[in-house]
Amino acid sequence: MSVTTGPTPPSAPSRPTAPYPLLPLLGRGLAAGGLAGLVSGLFSLLLAEPLMDRAIRLEEQRSAASHHGGHSHAAEAEELFTRGTQHLGLVVTAVVAGLALGVFFTLAHALVHRSAPQTGDRAWQRAMGLAGAGFLALSLLPALRYPANPPGVGDGGTVTERQALWLAALVIGVLGMVLARQVHLRLGAAGHGLPARQAGAALAVAATLAALFLLPDNPDPVPVPAGLLWDFRVLSLASHVILWAALGALFAVPALRRRRTRAPA
Repeated sequence: MSVTTGPTPPSAPSRPTAPYPLLPLLGRGLAAGGLAGLVSGLFSLLLAEPLMDRAIRLEEQRSAASHHGGHSHAAEAEELFTRGTQHLGLVVTAVVAGLALGVFFTLAHALVHRSAPQTGDRAWQRAMGLAGAGFLALSLLPALRYPANPPGVGDGGTVTERQALWLAALVIGVLGMVLARQVHLRLGAAGHGLPARQAGAALAVAATLAALFLLPDNPDPVPVPAGLLWDFRVLSLASHVILWAALGALFAVPALRRRRTRAPA
């Protein structure tokens, strides 16, 4: 006796995979970058700006000595933009730069850690590791080749050349960090231990620094007292340390909070 069966019901549609949460990450990156830029800008305002004021006064004196009886460019700039306006512009520029940096930081984080971008277990290590790599690539290594100079230093005719050299240093720094990461990963895939992977990455960073010193020297002299120049460069680098450290820490905070709220009581 045959049993008639009805039509086979359609199978339940499979659940679509969750979309990659890039937009929430971008929100995190913008918030972290903006706050990090604000902290860095306030640091520069409180500590580096007095040195900049001294450097500007020295530049005005040099310019006045070379323009007997005439109006120097520094004086014209002073008339157009007061120091108070420039101080405000410094903080605003730092915040805008932090916002842009936050976007690029987010994209790099999503690319490097695309397998588990929002996992809270290693959120701190991942964010701070990426911030450290960014500091090396975009701040420390280029600054070792072309240290920051106070305002007023440099000939206006060499601006394009100096910008090209700085951009080349940034590109070499980023490529060097990519190379260091690839060396670390390939040595790990070959079965080498952590010391060998770290040594390989360090050699890649050293090779990057050597490549930076193949670039031409800064074309302009730096007629600034050695003590003032040293203090300015140290504070400038310190502001970059604060920027990257704050960016990495603030980027990791939301993931750490989610892990705490999900942890069983």
